[in-house]
Amino acid sequence: MTSSQAIHQRLDAVWRIESAKIIAVLTRMLRDVGLAEEMAQDALVSALEIWPEKGMPDNAAAWLMTVAKNRALDHLRHHKLTRDKEAELTYEIEGLLQDAAPDLEKTLDDNIGDDLLRLVFISCHPVLPTEGRVALTLRLLGGLSTDEIARAFLVAEPTIAQRIVRAKRTLAEKRVPYEVPRGAELEERLSSVLQVIYLIFNEGYSASAGADWMRPALCEEALRLARILAGLAPQEPEVHGLAALLEIQSSRLRARCDARGRPVLLLEQDRSRWDQLLIGRGLAALERAARLQRPAGPYVLQAEIAACHARARKAEDTEWLRIAALYHTLSELASSPVVELNRAVAVSMAFGPAEGLAVADTLLDEPLLRNYHLLPSVRGDLLFKLGRLDEARAEFERAAGMTQNERERDLLLTRAATCHRRLPPTPPVPPAAAPAA
Repeated sequence: MTSSQAIHQRLDAVWRIESAKIIAVLTRMLRDVGLAEEMAQDALVSALEIWPEKGMPDNAAAWLMTVAKNRALDHLRHHKLTRDKEAELTYEIEGLLQDAAPDLEKTLDDNIGDDLLRLVFISCHPVLPTEGRVALTLRLLGGLSTDEIARAFLVAEPTIAQRIVRAKRTLAEKRVPYEVPRGAELEERLSSVLQVIYLIFNEGYSASAGADWMRPALCEEALRLARILAGLAPQEPEVHGLAALLEIQSSRLRARCDARGRPVLLLEQDRSRWDQLLIGRGLAALERAARLQRPAGPYVLQAEIAACHARARKAEDTEWLRIAALYHTLSELASSPVVELNRAVAVSMAFGPAEGLAVADTLLDEPLLRNYHLLPSVRGDLLFKLGRLDEARAEFERAAGMTQNERERDLLLTRAATCHRRLPPTPPVPPAAAPAA
């Protein structure tokens, strides 16, 4: 590897870690997230031009931050502010323009944690459609390129680019304030932030389409964002609940595929391959949520379910009665068809397949599950256990026809074939509301 290639790799690693902080600081200065990203990208381009020739600076992150802030200051010097912004920003800009002041760096960096939190709430703002929030979050907070986001979600790059452009334009047109909401608005907006991180993780954990069962890079990004948010909002139990859930779920990633990339479902996994460090981190995050002494929310409850699996050294040690009870509580708190389908799986494990099938059958006319392949998948497994093999085979085949993931389709067709051979099928895939496979 050449010296230039090594520098490019190191720069990419630094950028993934530091870009969100840089964009957050510039957004506070410029009050425009789109312009802030442009200035940050300018600093990245400068590094790509200068570092291969002059070498990588000792403090690469500080170098990027300084160059980016200088670009922003130049912009503020040479571009007349519009009248409505002038009154709001004059005092702050005058302070920023005092380049000789010894505490300039301190002035800009003191509130970097607050700036990051504001950036999180902007990128996940409910004024944006869900796909726009996801793309913008991965771009601004994950440091991913448009091409990387497109490949992760199997979407054309121009489509992702348009989503990001539209998201930035909407934030500007709606004049979304660069601030952390308070009171009732905070709770509403926080749920949007958590949902975006959760969606990113779930897409990585069980890819909705394509040839791969998982996309670990998305899981890693979501986990990193959850950890950042837990540090920025330490008094919010649901933030710790989400972090706990993703830590524990991530602990299983190595065990979820065999050497040929085929899915290995939860009850068949080699639990010695589960990452005990991540499990420990998840259980600690769950304890932090409990210490806040507030009623458990949906993410805390899902983390409790994940913890039940994590604590079981063998599949047969799993506390299915407790899991079923937790799903019942979750269903009462945040009822949804997918949660109910998860509950059907838990009920079947705790009380038998007939009881689980009775819960699953209540969902047959649910419009939101009309094209959801995991409903026939779960029903197929329960029907097989009850000896209703022809019905089970039809359900597995129907599920295989619905999924867009090639690995999952192969698994479902294999399960359909077991109905002919009268062999026990592999366990059902719990749906995405609390990914357990």
